[in-house]
Amino acid sequence: MSLYQDVTRKPWNTVGLPDGIDPKPTFNVSNEKLALVVFVIVASVLFSLLCVSYFIRMWFGGGDWLPIALPSMLWVNTGALVAASVAMQVAVVSSRKQGHGDKSKSPWFLVGGVLTLGFIIGQFTVWQQLTSQGYILQSNPANSFFYVLTGVHILHLVGGLWVWSRALLRQVRKDASHDISKSIELCAWYWHFLLIVWFALFYLVATN
Repeated sequence: MSLYQDVTRKPWNTVGLPDGIDPKPTFNVSNEKLALVVFVIVASVLFSLLCVSYFIRMWFGGGDWLPIALPSMLWVNTGALVAASVAMQVAVVSSRKQGHGDKSKSPWFLVGGVLTLGFIIGQFTVWQQLTSQGYILQSNPANSFFYVLTGVHILHLVGGLWVWSRALLRQVRKDASHDISKSIELCAWYWHFLLIVWFALFYLVATN
């Protein structure tokens, strides 16, 4: 190449990468994992705002805050969610031993989802117990916050169960177009996150 061509060359007008340079991703992470991280950040902000609002209303709300007598069923529900999170983690370990791909199967993945369904049913049972005792939504700010906090948490679990059900269906169908082990791992991460959130919410409503 002549000196004139070197001087007059405009690399910014070149389409694509220069010769000898291979394209590399900006983040060394899958799209699914990145989406989960972003969603967890957004959900964390949401729960944080709800908790801050809870404290502000409790301490500066004008003295109309009446604590809720929490049913013992909440402890049973907490145990179910802990067991579900443990089952999800066991499923991850089992899928890693089997290898990545569509052949990754673990009955613990099914157990984790079933236990989560049990937790949700248990939460609705707690709601029924509280309403039968007169702790209805409109009667007191503490009641309203309890139903909102636990309801939003249930909605996040339902969303997780939707993803879980799709991954479970791929296992049953032996869908080779998806990496089942990756789905199991992402579900486990999400379950651990929601377990930590529930610990925080449970502590919050139990110490009001």
